[in-house]
Amino acid sequence: MTPQKTHNASDRKQPAAGHKLFFDHAFLPNGWARNVRLSVVDGIIANVEIDAERGDSTYVKGLALPGLPNLHCHTFQRGMAGLSERRGAGNDSFWTWRDVMYRFLGRLSPDDVEAIAAYAYVEMLEQGFTSVAEFHYVHHDIDGSPYADLAEMASRIVAAASATGIGLTLLPALYNYGGFGGVAPAAGQRRFLNDPDRFLRLLEGTRAVAATLPSTAVGIAPHSLRAVTPASLRTVVQGAGAGPIHIHVAEHVKEVEDCIAWSGRRPVEWLMENISVDQRWCLIHATHMTADETRALAHSGAVAGLCPITEASLGDGIFNGPDFLAAGGRFGLGTDSNIEIDAAGELRLLEYSQRLGNRGRNIMTTKPGESTGERLFVEALAGGAQALARPVGAIAIGRRADIVALDAEHTSFATTRAGHWLDSWIFVPGRPAVQTVLVGGKIVVEEGRHWQNEAITVRYRAALARLVNDS
Repeated sequence: MTPQKTHNASDRKQPAAGHKLFFDHAFLPNGWARNVRLSVVDGIIANVEIDAERGDSTYVKGLALPGLPNLHCHTFQRGMAGLSERRGAGNDSFWTWRDVMYRFLGRLSPDDVEAIAAYAYVEMLEQGFTSVAEFHYVHHDIDGSPYADLAEMASRIVAAASATGIGLTLLPALYNYGGFGGVAPAAGQRRFLNDPDRFLRLLEGTRAVAATLPSTAVGIAPHSLRAVTPASLRTVVQGAGAGPIHIHVAEHVKEVEDCIAWSGRRPVEWLMENISVDQRWCLIHATHMTADETRALAHSGAVAGLCPITEASLGDGIFNGPDFLAAGGRFGLGTDSNIEIDAAGELRLLEYSQRLGNRGRNIMTTKPGESTGERLFVEALAGGAQALARPVGAIAIGRRADIVALDAEHTSFATTRAGHWLDSWIFVPGRPAVQTVLVGGKIVVEEGRHWQNEAITVRYRAALARLVNDS
């Protein structure tokens, strides 16, 4: 199959390759600034002027923020949102949800994957995310046989990113086994499976496809310790070369128990003792850690990839935020299952989950008087940029001009000043406040709506009608 013809985000009339943007207010690395003029060359910020004259710059109305990186996403799962909300027999958990997911992906075609991914990326852009790390593990045909092009499904993710304009880090996932210690995979996992040699060929094909889209990063994603063996993990890490490495770890109590039964060690503990975990790594979820594991992860320089809405949806548990921050840990945020796509919502639920677990308020801060919203946002920007291995996460020279402009006239900002704007966006209006979004200096969202929203939504609805309504 070949990707369906779609319009590329760059087809739309845009400012020239080298141009200037002007904002009344912008959140810079040192805080809020007024009358900010940016020079943008080939999508990168070349100069930042404060208290500048507008001149011939393109004026963008609103409160300008760096776009938030989404460090963990399985886009195809957006299509099954709402399908798993019926209680099963016995205890309902991630493991019963996974059965629903396996049934859903049993019918997905490459066209479906592209249509769903494009729709999810439109939602991300409209809700404040400007780049995404796609943890991509559906590689093969419905019966598990490889496509003639091993990177067929990866090409559909790239096509969706191209059509929407979102920045992309593509992470093909190694899924080798069905459980700790090399347990045979289940039938529902057949579309994921590769041995290390074929995976490295898939990675090579993915890099070739990604090279067709400017500024796309490629890394790897060993799916989890239960899906690989120590030997296959080491083989792909050594063979992958440079690039980010993401892995699911310690998401569920059963996973921790099974890892102990297999190795005598907890998941994060095993990784730290057996693999050189450093700043290239992003440990997704890391929900169930001891105090020693929490400190070890923080000191490793790796990013904790937190997905609060999905973790709440699946009943996974609550991350140990205060101790991780106290140890100097870095985190970022992802949408994971995409049951709800909302940048402000992920930030808000991270803090609220910590309040529930710790029975206090303003937990994810370290200093008296510190803004919780600003602290959450700044941490998620830095951690997300590191995890995506892309020059994003700040309105600064050398970074991509990925910018979200909030509606300054939204009523939730009426009683606040600059020091409270991030608190108001995260804890009060959320989604309705996003007005304009630029990626690489190009406008992709105006008045809260992506310029390809209608066409992409039509394709998405058609895919879901076949996958769900006719099943």
